[in-house]
Amino acid sequence: MTAAVRVLATWLLFGAAAAQAQIPRTADGKPDISGIWQAIGTAHWDLQDHAPGPPALYQLGAVGAVPGGRGVVGGNTIPYQPWAAEKKQQNFANRLAEDPEVKCYMPGIPRATYLPFPFQIVQTQRDIFFAYEFANADRKVNMGDPTEYPYGTWMGWSNGRWEGDTLVIDVTGLNGMSWLDRAGNFASENAHVVERYTPLGRDHLRYDVTIEDPTVFTRPWTISLPLYRRIDANAQLTEFRCVEFTERLLYGELEKKSSSAQ
Repeated sequence: MTAAVRVLATWLLFGAAAAQAQIPRTADGKPDISGIWQAIGTAHWDLQDHAPGPPALYQLGAVGAVPGGRGVVGGNTIPYQPWAAEKKQQNFANRLAEDPEVKCYMPGIPRATYLPFPFQIVQTQRDIFFAYEFANADRKVNMGDPTEYPYGTWMGWSNGRWEGDTLVIDVTGLNGMSWLDRAGNFASENAHVVERYTPLGRDHLRYDVTIEDPTVFTRPWTISLPLYRRIDANAQLTEFRCVEFTERLLYGELEKKSSSAQ
């Protein structure tokens, strides 16, 4: 048994070393995480464990049904304050009318990362840029001295730094209007989000998030999931300008009636 354990430990160490050797690096030795990435899973439906569920509208049938999935929340618990737990349930009940994703609003952080759309990281010697396919959202990560943004926005304000091979991004200045998933989980404009992108090899990142918001939660809590590099030939972001898909939903009552309908 001891010999077997030693062999296994040696194999794991060799595998880890081989994965580290595959990580591309910039001229200054930092991991080069430029590329197109995407989450694969069900976190965008619900961050916590969830069974398969029916669509919000029965007319959607299986197309709108929710697949079951394992949660990505540490301990599978989001520590809401009592009022916030009730608000989350209200959000879920009214998700077709209230979910910002339905209205094509920018997804916010961290939701933008695990939506079922790819995103691109462009890493320069000065700053790092994220471009998201959904709603053409984007953000710049300031890698210099930390700065503060004067007011809240959908995508917030990002200050980054390297801790070894991990890119750490402090996100503040969120407007509190975005949700965290389609299940109605949410935070407020007081949220402080810390993201960690850790290379596990050339084509894999571990994405760890800590969310702190004392106005909504009783303690900080975490999310963890893998991200995969798109390695298909000619991989690129395509435009998903969803505003035109939501205009009738949002402003349909303002449509001019045809003369035949008058």
